[in-house]
Amino acid sequence: MYGWIWRHLPGNAGVRALISIVLVLAIVYVLFQYVFPGRSRCFRSTM
Repeated sequence: MYGWIWRHLPGNAGVRALISIVLVLAIVYVLFQYVFPGRSRCFRSTM
């Protein structure tokens, strides 16, 4: 899967690495902003 993504990104290796980092950061942002807060109700701490 990662090879497929790498082959389909435009540019040379430096540009591909930069785009990959931006994509990973965008995915992490979406997870922390929209996915994990909705799931936090299921995992309340009793401490």
